[in-house]
Amino acid sequence: MSAPSEAVPVRRWHAELAWLPGPGVQPDRPPGVQPDVLIEAAGDRFTAVTPGVPAAGLPAGTVRLPGLTLPGLANAHSHAFHRALRGVTQAGRGTFWTWRETMYEVAARLTPDSYLALARAVYAEMALAGVTCVGEFHYLHHAPGGTRYADPNAMGHALLAAAAQAGLRITLLDTCYLAGGLDAGQGHLPLAGPQLRFGDGDGDRWAERVDQLGPLGPHARPGAAVHSVRAVPADQIPAVVSWAERRAAPLHAHLSEQPAENQACQARYGVTPAALLESRGALGPRATMVHATHLTDADVRLLGGSRTCACFCPTTEADLADGIGPARALADAGSPLSVGSDSQAVIDLFAEARGIELTQRLATGQRGQFGAAELATAATAAGHACLGWPEAGTIAPGRLADLVTVSLEPPRLAGVQTGTVLESVLFAATPTDVRHVVCAGRDVVRDGRHLLVDVPRALPAALAACRS
Repeated sequence: MSAPSEAVPVRRWHAELAWLPGPGVQPDRPPGVQPDVLIEAAGDRFTAVTPGVPAAGLPAGTVRLPGLTLPGLANAHSHAFHRALRGVTQAGRGTFWTWRETMYEVAARLTPDSYLALARAVYAEMALAGVTCVGEFHYLHHAPGGTRYADPNAMGHALLAAAAQAGLRITLLDTCYLAGGLDAGQGHLPLAGPQLRFGDGDGDRWAERVDQLGPLGPHARPGAAVHSVRAVPADQIPAVVSWAERRAAPLHAHLSEQPAENQACQARYGVTPAALLESRGALGPRATMVHATHLTDADVRLLGGSRTCACFCPTTEADLADGIGPARALADAGSPLSVGSDSQAVIDLFAEARGIELTQRLATGQRGQFGAAELATAATAAGHACLGWPEAGTIAPGRLADLVTVSLEPPRLAGVQTGTVLESVLFAATPTDVRHVVCAGRDVVRDGRHLLVDVPRALPAALAACRS
């Protein structure tokens, strides 16, 4: 007879204030911010969430969480190596296309070892900002010149290891990138220079390589991405879609980030990028279109009607002068919204979430396009869902035990009123206000300090190595 298994120890936290969902936690309480919430977990899952528990007489070992506690944040769109561009591409003038050339210079220098060090530090910076899950849009696959490493997924394995070492979950959105661009007259251009590191030749060979990734570990899930209609010819898109369908995996793509992309797609295929992706089966509830900036009304109906998620990255879209996407129209049409830090111009999902509302104000001349709860959902539950982690993003029994606690003591949040605390945090908080982060029941950040990575040392060292 086998020995009985040991009981999983219960962890408890007492949140001064916590943002909770509606029925299912406390059916008699409306959704929203609740005071004095006792949160319990066993292993990586919440087991009980009880509002209205006085702070006096708590069970021994209960961790106090002063401030507002939220579910873990989901960074739905990240290019980790772009962190090396912060402060570099902001100097001088230029466009998205000149920025891209600087990005290629960084891509040309990275190795699996230097990428591991950089991504570990970047993911740790994300954890300090409250992120518990990242979607890494990964296209830097091969050695310079396009030569495959002995392990053809060496760069992907570096990213998986980096997330584990930084204490985050990751969806590795392995990205198909086959062409150097789309020209209205010449069609798809060949890869050249640093772009050769991105390509697998065709969609079938991309799928064969991704199939060799092997088991990813409990902190990671696989996903697929079509880089864009610029980088993947239309006849190669179905191979990526088919791979994602077979695995019920998320499928992401950059969509209509620049007017030039739309113009070239119209000239080559006679349709918009959204219509082209729809014709190849790339839209749907497991799909996420990133940026979705320059859309027609018909495009909005295509995305919304298919329940395709739209991921907005307002700090990057502003930094690269991309434009303002139709976020309200997409949400009204049926598209869930998520957010991402993309180019890492900053890593601040509060800024990304409120950026959705603030850019809509600029575009429409009207305030209040999105409420705080909608923006918080984009940064939490909707982001986790579009990354293939639907069991995360909500503080409720049975869900993954992710917590982010924002202090209300710093000057920028001083005097917050309980009735508008979510609005105050969504529209004023920064990563420096994040004090505690728990990912899948494990402490990752405590008192504003990362427990696994010495971020102030790791980031400068990693950045110096990839810039030299």
